[in-house]
Amino acid sequence: MYTSVFTLAIAISGSLGSAVLSNDLKSVLHSQRINASFPGDPFYASASSAFNQRFTFRPAAITFPKNAEEISEIIQIGASQKLNVVARSGGHSYIANGLGGTDGCLVVDLRYLGNIAVDAATNIATIESGNSLGSVITSLTNAGRALPHGVCPYVGIGGHASFGGFGFTSRMWGLTIDTIQAVNTVLANGTIIRATAENHPDLFWGLRGSASSFGITTSIEVATQPAPSSVTIFRYTWDLSVSAAVLGLSAFQAFAETNIPKHFGGEINLSRGPSAGTVTFVLLGGWYAPAEGLGSTLAPLLSQLPDVSKFFIQTGTYLKSAIILANGSIDTRSAPDGHDTFYAKSLMTPEREPISEKALLAFVKYIANEGFTSQMEWFVQFELYGGKNSVINSVALDATAFAHRSSLFTIQFYASAPGKAPPFPSHGFTFLDGMSYEARLLLLTTLNR
Repeated sequence: MYTSVFTLAIAISGSLGSAVLSNDLKSVLHSQRINASFPGDPFYASASSAFNQRFTFRPAAITFPKNAEEISEIIQIGASQKLNVVARSGGHSYIANGLGGTDGCLVVDLRYLGNIAVDAATNIATIESGNSLGSVITSLTNAGRALPHGVCPYVGIGGHASFGGFGFTSRMWGLTIDTIQAVNTVLANGTIIRATAENHPDLFWGLRGSASSFGITTSIEVATQPAPSSVTIFRYTWDLSVSAAVLGLSAFQAFAETNIPKHFGGEINLSRGPSAGTVTFVLLGGWYAPAEGLGSTLAPLLSQLPDVSKFFIQTGTYLKSAIILANGSIDTRSAPDGHDTFYAKSLMTPEREPISEKALLAFVKYIANEGFTSQMEWFVQFELYGGKNSVINSVALDATAFAHRSSLFTIQFYASAPGKAPPFPSHGFTFLDGMSYEARLLLLTTLNR
């Protein structure tokens, strides 16, 4: 999901796929021995396929550099051809910005930048930007180390480490960007630099939170943590009425405001219930400490919820926990990534203003009724982001370019087309926009009460 928004040159008008431009671009890339795929090539269709099948962009070319020097050459070639140059790591941008977000871009696909090395003396890991989270987890755990990051194994570390990097360990360790000690990047003029707190400090600040505004990151150097010796993954599932779901969300919010340990990470997932006026309500999370402490931590929350008949609790290694959260595998090399056709929005709620039950009621009513009749495959996630012991919010607001250091929840609204295949129906936009609208009213009602 490495989204590059910096512009190297104004794209020329007209067809960027013209024979003259295509031939010039092809010849100059080949002259520099840079591997690339062009429209009409056998590999081009799969290489230009977006994770979100709502989008079908046609890049002028997709390049596959092996190192920073080749990336520098590609950027300069793109500028000389008046092309916008964009980078792609895992390709999970929700709006396909890894393909440029429009036709005619020059894509820098980072898949061959896949090295990971851990310095045994300092425990600093150097991770190249073409790695998936699955590869990062595997390599680091082999060295007994770990990082805060998300759970989807196919997400690329390039984008993840550029704009935040949130996961269940983030309340304990912070965001991925909070671990970065150095960023190796290629700037828009082709210059290769290593930015740290001492060397290019302004760039170092900007590269942690808005990296794609400045260049293409080739690798990051991160401070790793010892992989926890014991991790417990838990999942509790209820089918709840509107009123019961509102009480459950209120209880989770009240629980989040208590002195829960930082090694607790969790979220509430809401989806279509078994009947109109109901939702399926899931409490999912990880406990990154000895298992015996989880029961007493969860007890105050579970006491506010109905008796549960369906639950999953498993204690094991850190690696095993990552595999469970990834639905059974973090091996991204043996099988290709899948696709989806979806529309998503997000919202962050402030710690200082808890959401009222009245506001929650209007929101849950909408998803319990409109969501039941909708043909879309949808979910809503209330991810626990802050709270008293959250390391994320202990970082100073001006420490990095990432601006969200005072939120309690980050909420994602997500709707897939039936069967996850295109086309995405127009009523899907209406449904999710209505869901998001209710949630924003929820927040405004809370802030103005």
